[in-house]
Amino acid sequence: MKFRTALLGLAMASLALGAFAQQPIVIKFSHVVAVDTPKGLAAERFKKLAEERTNGKVKVEVYPNSQLYKDKEELEALQLGSVQMLAPSLAKFGPLGVKEFEVFDLPYLFNGYSSLHRVTEGPIGQGLLKKLEPKGIVGLAYWDNGFKEMSANKPLKTPADFRGLKMRIQSSKVLDAEMRALGATPQVMAFSEVYQALQTGVVDGTENPVSNFYTQKMHEVQKYLMVSDHGYLGYAVIVNKKFWDGLPADIRTQLEGAMKDATRYANAIAATENAESLDKVKKSGKTQVIALSDAEKSVWAKALVKVHKDQEGRIGKELIQSIYKETGFDPAKQ
Repeated sequence: MKFRTALLGLAMASLALGAFAQQPIVIKFSHVVAVDTPKGLAAERFKKLAEERTNGKVKVEVYPNSQLYKDKEELEALQLGSVQMLAPSLAKFGPLGVKEFEVFDLPYLFNGYSSLHRVTEGPIGQGLLKKLEPKGIVGLAYWDNGFKEMSANKPLKTPADFRGLKMRIQSSKVLDAEMRALGATPQVMAFSEVYQALQTGVVDGTENPVSNFYTQKMHEVQKYLMVSDHGYLGYAVIVNKKFWDGLPADIRTQLEGAMKDATRYANAIAATENAESLDKVKKSGKTQVIALSDAEKSVWAKALVKVHKDQEGRIGKELIQSIYKETGFDPAKQ
């Protein structure tokens, strides 16, 4: 009787283990922007591809719009394992201690997507991602959002127009220096708080790719949008290293393939999404869109190029010079 009871117990344990083994691996993917942005759409594409290619062995739960964490909190949550995947903007890694990523914040460093991708898709970009591993983070890919525009309740056509304005920025020493070079006062603030801060006058303006500006309804509380294309906003898709290293090798390979295709999709739609958002802002009639001429952009570039030199000690002169070489940027010609 005891023997049969033991056998029954073993059989039940075996069934329980089998059921447990069939439970999908859950990846919580948190981000701070709307679903209908380049990052939001790319996260949904990765979810679809990951679940399909692993035949349901992986379940990706996407949490947009700061549903789980604000942008100041999400990196710590990833390191603690509370979420497995994020796609924070590159500026977020400076406060984490990997200040080299703030090179992407340097104004007018990239002359369009082709010069940018020579960096993000080449050895410089991959070398930067490797610097995250000592922090318990694996960098999987770079996703574009797009080039940033300035907004405020007054036209910002020359650097002098910024004087005295309180401008919201991400937590980046480079962006702080950028705003100060224009005569503005930078205000670090979580992305989820920006709309209310603009609405109540806590800040006067901000910088964003148009897709973020439109989907967060900033056009409802900003009278002017200057198409300056002065800086780049991109993301690094990252995963908790302990979680990633603990995945079965075949699952990890399938997820890498899904990420590669999701990245191709993300970067293909970024420019289109921003162009469509700009059209929607114009049609709203709530914000006047001002396109800067090349001559006007040149004045901005001259005012901001000194930020490159000033930040060499923080970011690394060698890194900045290597990007100049890759993209053909010449600070003397600005």
